[in-house]
Amino acid sequence: MANTAQARKRARQNDTQRAHNASLKSAFRTAIKKIAKAVQGGDKKLAKETYDQNVSIIDRIADKKIVHKNKAARHKSRLNSAIKAL
Repeated sequence: MANTAQARKRARQNDTQRAHNASLKSAFRTAIKKIAKAVQGGDKKLAKETYDQNVSIIDRIADKKIVHKNKAARHKSRLNSAIKAL
């Protein structure tokens, strides 16, 4: 356990930030799943609309360095390729 007031406060802040980051990571995964589900449905127009709505969420989370920018780009690229293949 933290011994100083400064260390106790830092521990509290770390817990709060960890919870916030976890919720953002969850939103990232949810956005990817929404797009993937739309692609599985086979409707290209719906898939493209879903992609356009959720790509900003993916970018925003990557900008905050919750996930690496290359990981976000890789997911966007693969999902966009899947949409084009429909």
